[in-house]
Amino acid sequence: MTRSTPTGTGIGTLETVVLDCPDPRSLGEFYAAIVGGKLDVSDPDWTTLRDDSGAVISFQRAQEWAPPIWPGADRPQQAHIDVTVADLDAAEAQVLALGARKHDHQPGTSFRVFLDPAGHPFCLCAA
Repeated sequence: MTRSTPTGTGIGTLETVVLDCPDPRSLGEFYAAIVGGKLDVSDPDWTTLRDDSGAVISFQRAQEWAPPIWPGADRPQQAHIDVTVADLDAAEAQVLALGARKHDHQPGTSFRVFLDPAGHPFCLCAA
């Protein structure tokens, strides 16, 4: 197996991270409200969010979507999004108002775990 060099040269470049979900547009709008940026909603089965820093996340329709169950191994989280915030309490109130749910399991004090409207775990992390 060939690995990238220490200078960062690789086989390709990262285009986007994709989350499966039942409703790509609404999940894209949820994350756009948290991190800002611009949504491309031209395809009903695929929505892309580009934030002002250049980060990209896409949302793909999955007809038989089943959210991860975290913590646990039956349907592990597989991936999650960390969002750095200046004020955890204020950010928590804002994401809850957008439709997030706070997870019962909170393993740390410098971050908080939530579930987005499709059930993906994400964390708000103290700056």
